[in-house]
Amino acid sequence: MQILTTLFILALTLMVGVRWWLATRQLRSVRAHRGAVPPPFAAAIPLADHERAADYNAARLALGRLELVLEAALLLVITLGGGFAALDARVGALHLPPLWHGVATLSLLALLMSVVGLPLSLYSTFRIEARFGFNRTTPALFALDLVRSLGIAVVLGLPLLALILWLMAAAGALWWLYAWAAWVAFGLIVSFAWPRVIAPLFNRFRPLEAGALREAVERIMRRCGFAADGVFVMDGSRRSSHGNAYFTGVGRSKRIVLFDTLLERLEPIEVEAVLAHELGHFRLHHIRQRLLLSFGAALVGFAVLGLAARAPVFFTAFGVPSPSTHAALLLFALVIPVFTFPLAPLGSWWSRRHEYQADRFALEHSDGRALAAALVKLYRDNASTLTPDALYSAWHDSHPPALARIAAIEKGA
Repeated sequence: MQILTTLFILALTLMVGVRWWLATRQLRSVRAHRGAVPPPFAAAIPLADHERAADYNAARLALGRLELVLEAALLLVITLGGGFAALDARVGALHLPPLWHGVATLSLLALLMSVVGLPLSLYSTFRIEARFGFNRTTPALFALDLVRSLGIAVVLGLPLLALILWLMAAAGALWWLYAWAAWVAFGLIVSFAWPRVIAPLFNRFRPLEAGALREAVERIMRRCGFAADGVFVMDGSRRSSHGNAYFTGVGRSKRIVLFDTLLERLEPIEVEAVLAHELGHFRLHHIRQRLLLSFGAALVGFAVLGLAARAPVFFTAFGVPSPSTHAALLLFALVIPVFTFPLAPLGSWWSRRHEYQADRFALEHSDGRALAAALVKLYRDNASTLTPDALYSAWHDSHPPALARIAAIEKGA
């Protein structure tokens, strides 16, 4: 067995083992604290809601552990098990030109992987989410979303895939730099198009109507010096009762989006505080930093792929006997997350740091008590766990634990 193959198996085993262990710790923590609401939340969250949140998180963790094992098994089947090599050979029998051979092989594999993951998605939506009262998606809407997603993948993804494979074959030794530039351009185009073209394919957006809430939103936008294409309400209730708010788009296409489920639960002053937090991400350049980091990581990734694609051992080590551009692209996309898994806590730490900074920004531009009250309502209504395991949270969570976050807000309010 090649050294690279051995390292891959060891890294995959480590990743599965650590993630399973962390999920088990989280499950124990959630269950151990199921019977008592943490004192800072006792006045706002009934015990019944806390118990429901614990059961909901336990169900999702159990499904997540199953998904973890299935994903690892599928990865081994595709690589060392010869799944990709077999599919590649079957497509090769069609005698397509090399470029379209690569596009067809990767597209078919992506479709097969989606089909394998479909039962878990169905179970999550129509069993777990429905059991705890969150799901509002009908089978017809679920199927329509799948068709729309497939259509977007065909219209946007296939041209990008074909372009990258063509560059790998025709652009010489620096193909990876040109491919990275194409990736960045694609990302920016999608960011501009998403609010106006893509998102409306899945949800309806209406301008926030005039009234006290609109005045509160415009007031906080003026205080923070933020200009947007508009403030819109999204019909998130079509699919779920979870509530949220977010920014989307870049440049002049920026939009503020409020879920209709969020507006049902929060007072105008609380919505204003939540928006102040989100505006903090913009004013503190968090969005730009994350975008630049993603582009930088992609540059490093393409550079490493440029080296790996020239090494025959890269292919044979992962069960592919015949080197090709599309095999290199696929193997790199599947294998690199296994080796970069230990970096996950750094990304989570950086994200939580941004959340604390955005909270402090919100305290300077809105009512801190309203922000704390809004977050408590969101924790309650979204069935978020108030008692995460410290190691699990440090590894996985992009937001600070509820107790620590509320304590920081109340201290600064």
